[in-house]
Amino acid sequence: MSVATVDQSGRARLAALNDAGVSIWLDDLDRQRIVSGNLAELVADWSVTGVTTNPSIFDQALTRNAAAYAEDLRDCARKGMGVDDTITQLTTDDVRAACDVFRDTSERTRGLDGLVSIEVDPRLAHDTQGTIAAALQLWTIVDRPNVMIKIPATQAGLPAISAVLSRGINVNVTLIFSVERYRQVLAAYHQGLQGAAATGLDLAQIHSVASFFVSRVDSEVDSRLVKAGAEELRGMAAVANARLAWDAFQQDLRTQAWEEVADQGANVQRPLWASTGVKDPAYPDTLYVSSLVGSPCVNTMPEATMRAYADHGEPSANTLDGYAQSAAAIWADIAAAGVDAADVFASLEREGVQKFISSWEQLRTTVAAALRS
Repeated sequence: MSVATVDQSGRARLAALNDAGVSIWLDDLDRQRIVSGNLAELVADWSVTGVTTNPSIFDQALTRNAAAYAEDLRDCARKGMGVDDTITQLTTDDVRAACDVFRDTSERTRGLDGLVSIEVDPRLAHDTQGTIAAALQLWTIVDRPNVMIKIPATQAGLPAISAVLSRGINVNVTLIFSVERYRQVLAAYHQGLQGAAATGLDLAQIHSVASFFVSRVDSEVDSRLVKAGAEELRGMAAVANARLAWDAFQQDLRTQAWEEVADQGANVQRPLWASTGVKDPAYPDTLYVSSLVGSPCVNTMPEATMRAYADHGEPSANTLDGYAQSAAAIWADIAAAGVDAADVFASLEREGVQKFISSWEQLRTTVAAALRS
């Protein structure tokens, strides 16, 4: 992404989104963005205040910009390092460098933004203790206060989230699809903060986001609606689901559990809208940005989505508050059409874990080939 290709009005649109309470995080990272100064430009001119990564992003980075990693790969090969250790070194080096780019943002926002997320090995999604150990390792290796460890919101992930937070580690909870699971994530956050407070840690130094996936919900529900002959409801499920999650977030802020940790200086665990690239070309390409504006939240965007919003997004003060009733009505209509919401969310979680594992295995294949060459 080149700042020079976007006019001042585009920058103003992104700035207005940020001013409305939406932190803009780039859903992409590679070494070329860092060394070329592109990432710093996005921070300075595009209101970008954070970065999220995943195995697929790192695989694309290695494939797209192989030359940028060639020297490090040769060094790893000379040392006889295995594939997994090489992946850890390459990815943590990039994340550490990105954290340094966002140092000023982190300091200016007192740690609220300027965060860079890195994911634990997705093969550990159903292994609580393995996830905890991997999170601690990544936190230690990156060694930056503005790194955030991504942990999936599986049943095994929930206690890992609490355990990692209780050690004072920032957590990005990923792969959340249902409001029910989101409420469990909020409870895990409270528990983690309580554990941190019990050991004397400063809760103000701990940050977390809850990544609620959006576009994948429409993809899954739409396919079922077509089979059910209820195409008039297509494209409504994802935004309605996110708005119900937002309502759950607002309700949580009024609970005693939250007030207890808030009184000790805890930060709000902001909802993060993930998977916001529109997959159906029939829908507006800024749908999952313009429809999810509220304060405070995060929207992590692929470059194409960010560029689209800069070009023709429609800034709004708020499109989240006050929509719970209409969102519930949409899901009632979807259920009446024969779509089983519980099955939708269970399927999405299973597929989400498997997609991340497949991406991880592809990354391992890419790195293995690079080491051999």
